[in-house]
Amino acid sequence: MTLPTIKALAISEEVTVAPRKRWFHHAKGRQAVLVNILLSLGAITMLVPFLWMVLTSLKSPAELAQFPPTVFPQEWMWSNYAATLDAAPFGLYFRNSLVIATTHTLITIALGAMAGYALARIYFRGREAIFLAFIAMLMIPTYTKIVPQFLLVKFMPLFGGNDILGQGGSGWLDTWWALIIPGGLSASAIFLFRQFYLSLPKDLEEAARIDGLGEFRIFAQIYTPLIKPAIATVGLLTFQESWNNFLWPLLVTTSSDLRVIQVGLAVFQQLDNTQWQYLMAGTTMATVPMVILFIFAQKYFIQGFTNAGIK
Repeated sequence: MTLPTIKALAISEEVTVAPRKRWFHHAKGRQAVLVNILLSLGAITMLVPFLWMVLTSLKSPAELAQFPPTVFPQEWMWSNYAATLDAAPFGLYFRNSLVIATTHTLITIALGAMAGYALARIYFRGREAIFLAFIAMLMIPTYTKIVPQFLLVKFMPLFGGNDILGQGGSGWLDTWWALIIPGGLSASAIFLFRQFYLSLPKDLEEAARIDGLGEFRIFAQIYTPLIKPAIATVGLLTFQESWNNFLWPLLVTTSSDLRVIQVGLAVFQQLDNTQWQYLMAGTTMATVPMVILFIFAQKYFIQGFTNAGIK
């Protein structure tokens, strides 16, 4: 085959392939635009309730009673936030929620990481059965555990006037123990930590053992620093769940000194009258910490969910 013939065939092939490449790039571009449009619609759908809450918190009672309702306040009532703080000791409620959520997060990260490491990297008899038990726990609805947990708290031996059999007193009811201990660990946290520890290479463990490191130092100094996405994910989910918890604190506490912010917001809800402007103002203030926390941890949070199912 002569050189002019080869050049002619190459040019002919380029002419044939070029339209296909252009069509592929155009189709890929259209697909990207469609995906961006759908994601934007989803983001707007998620933001609308939050924006409506903030705008409602800045309206007057008369404007809230108007029909049809207005979108933006006719008069921006920033004083609603000051009135909300004066209506109840929300500073105390905020402190209680912060203490409980922070303690739950620290306990869950510490104990959950240890349990996840043991299930992933340490072989012992019955390990798979224990892991399957944790998986089964994930299938139990949260509210079905309320009654057993309440009975355990109420009949806790040697607390709140109870005897050794848990009779005669109130146990942990209306104490910090009831608010902190039952929510200190979750099966989902152990599951996430186990998945991350399984994804790490075994060579690190073998090299550490050759250097003479014990099991706890391998866990604390070698493997755990490599699972920051898991720590951020578990920490954020635990803090969010504890911060937004309403039913359990309502059941186990009666003292105003132990009331959390979610229970405190109920002061604006009555059977015959709900003060929506104050309720929305309080809800906005209760939401801000979670938004700030997610903004700072979103990189690790998204990475954590992406890598959770590696193994």
